[in-house]
Amino acid sequence: MILDQLHPDKTWTLFLDRDGVINTTPPNAYVLSWKEFSFNDGVFAAISRLSEVFGKIIVITNQQGVGKGLMSEKELWQIHINMKEEIEKNDGRIDAIYAATELATKDVEGMRKPNPGMALKAKRDFPEIDFSKSVVVGDAITDMQFGKAAGMFTVFVTHNIDEEHQHDEVIDFKIKSLADLV
Repeated sequence: MILDQLHPDKTWTLFLDRDGVINTTPPNAYVLSWKEFSFNDGVFAAISRLSEVFGKIIVITNQQGVGKGLMSEKELWQIHINMKEEIEKNDGRIDAIYAATELATKDVEGMRKPNPGMALKAKRDFPEIDFSKSVVVGDAITDMQFGKAAGMFTVFVTHNIDEEHQHDEVIDFKIKSLADLV
């Protein structure tokens, strides 16, 4: 439905937040190991279909659990390797994953969302990215602010009714799950 309005093709890039969009967010708010990682319903089919539409699919995720010492960089990347492998087994694709692991107070490079640092890094790695032909899907207002700061279309995954009418200035579209994007 949203894709019909935007008309993306292989020249477009899709930026996906991880927690709350690809996987469920646990009660402690941090996924600290692969055994705690649980894909949201419909994610495999959605990413498979989105892989046919978008030229690049990039995950951008704030992961300050590393900065807090709750997990190591190695543990985080093992989660990401496993996530990527499971998506590929289900006919989907993730082209790159960027994680801002520093604490918000120590983010001197502007990598943590809402700053656009991860988008700018993706553009350095993939110069063909055009932010005016990019969509970010996230479940936090910082995801939407990140997208707007980089000049992207923003798609907000709403998890509760209180979020429905907040921050409309940075939200282009609202959906209930990644499957709704298709």
